[in-house]
Amino acid sequence: MKTAGYIAIGAVAAIGIVSAIYMIDIDQTEEARLPDVDVTVEGGQMPEFNAEVGEIAVESETVEVEVPEVEVTTETQEIEVPTLRVTPPANDG
Repeated sequence: MKTAGYIAIGAVAAIGIVSAIYMIDIDQTEEARLPDVDVTVEGGQMPEFNAEVGEIAVESETVEVEVPEVEVTTETQEIEVPTLRVTPPANDG
């Protein structure tokens, strides 16, 4: 069950990324220019740190839990569901 969940999340993420790339049309309208800067630099020193961190362990245990027994019956019905229509930008090239 965990593997199917990870696959589903990965698929949704991939679809989201592809949709985002497909739905955006960016055109450069002006060239960039860097500012003129005069800089004098002296050597510096990075700070030093000592860090002590805690430990986190993920564990599992088996316990007994009362679970209700439920009988479910299903029937087929026709219902209206939402749909998604994607319209990309006009200049998609």
